[in-house]
Amino acid sequence: MNSGVRGVDLNCDLGEGFGPYRIADDHALLGMITSANVACGFHAGDPVIMDATVRRALEQGADVGAHIGFADMQGFGRRRLSLSRKELETLTLYQLGALHAIAVGAGHRMTHVSFHGALGNMVAEDDELAMVLLGASRSFDPSLIVSSIPNGAAARAAERLNLPLATKFLADRAYDDQGLLVGRGTPGAVIKDPAAILERVKQALNDNSITTITGKRLPMRVDQILLHSDTPGSIELGKTILDAISQSGRPLMPISKIIHGK
Repeated sequence: MNSGVRGVDLNCDLGEGFGPYRIADDHALLGMITSANVACGFHAGDPVIMDATVRRALEQGADVGAHIGFADMQGFGRRRLSLSRKELETLTLYQLGALHAIAVGAGHRMTHVSFHGALGNMVAEDDELAMVLLGASRSFDPSLIVSSIPNGAAARAAERLNLPLATKFLADRAYDDQGLLVGRGTPGAVIKDPAAILERVKQALNDNSITTITGKRLPMRVDQILLHSDTPGSIELGKTILDAISQSGRPLMPISKIIHGK
């Protein structure tokens, strides 16, 4: 392993069930990833699932971060709710506090923050909103890493607020020519072909670039590769992504080690 080569984190959205219902095989996925974005009971999840996810992550040496979303389980957080910025600020703080308490109780620590679904899209588009919500994260813990696509408002806010930033690549989502995610309602927005996903990952790792939905090549620094747990065949896809990371020569490690060195 070349210590001079920047590491990469295999990241996954987890804990997205509720009560007896489960979205994915979180146990198996936590055996291969290095960081998890944990649903905090709003778009999905509940305290028992959060606790089990955090404890399994601790066993596997994986980081855990708060996956902040709208309180909309029926819509899985993918519908935009009309809330004031103050409501969204307190919604963010509430979910950060919830996962922090679960992590501390399990003997783990919370390392990062990520925004889910419709709220994630809003934070990527709206500079003022991004400043408010990341300002809330800074007031809670200024060492929390902001996990974000690199060209969005959240990344700009993190830089302005002097917050640690991890740039992530969504392996199964299409990007527009500005480097933002294509809306899920657009044909081709969600990439389902495992071979196509793998080629995109290889390009991101080896060339520090992505190809947009129109075929344009954009530079992109990739600290994290995000694997959606609800993508069909996510476990097998995760294994192929791990192979691609190994072949790239970049060391696989949790995001806290990449950004903070610990």
